Amino acid sequence: MATEMTCRPAAVSEGRVIAFPSATGTANIERCARELGRRHGAEAIEFWRAECRRLADQLLAAGMPESDVGQRVMQFQQDVQIELVLSHQNGPLPKSQNR
Repeated sequence: MATEMTCRPAAVSEGRVIAFPSATGTANIERCARELGRRHGAEAIEFWRAECRRLADQLLAAGMPESDVGQRVMQFQQDVQIELVLSHQNGPLPKSQNR
């Protein structure tokens, strides 16, 4: 068995690690949806553009190819839109949690 294990190629040396910032996680999606729900007009547009640009910059700095960055930002936008819809369907949070 030890011989069998040493003959197999090491996946670590052949694999590719793709780093991505944790900012694309659920907490960031929820935060952006809350902020967009509170902002209107030009302020909302400015906030949204800045958030998407920040995400793109983080992904590029982490070494992600530009074509993949575009896809990741589009997914982030879709996730935030879904969160906005869900938050409006569920209504506002109780005042003790709405901060």
